[in-house]
Amino acid sequence: MISITQYNLDKIEDLFETIGYKVRYEKGNFKTGACVLQNTKVVVVNKFSNLEVKINSLIQLLREFELDKAVLEEKQWLFYKSLMKGD
Repeated sequence: MISITQYNLDKIEDLFETIGYKVRYEKGNFKTGACVLQNTKVVVVNKFSNLEVKINSLIQLLREFELDKAVLEEKQWLFYKSLMKGD
């Protein structure tokens, strides 16, 4: 499990940016902490969620994607792999 810090949230946001997704923080009626807008490359996160919920929600969404190692820098790939095994 990764530590719940703003730094790690920023690193997760960078992963999404690298794969072409924009992360936005907005208010709204969320059943979960985050979602991908259908047919877009936009991830919407509940801006009122605490840091832990934001991080865990984004990790959960990352698990739904198949990331190509060639797209990520080596440090990003290692961070991504640590997120995927971090249950």
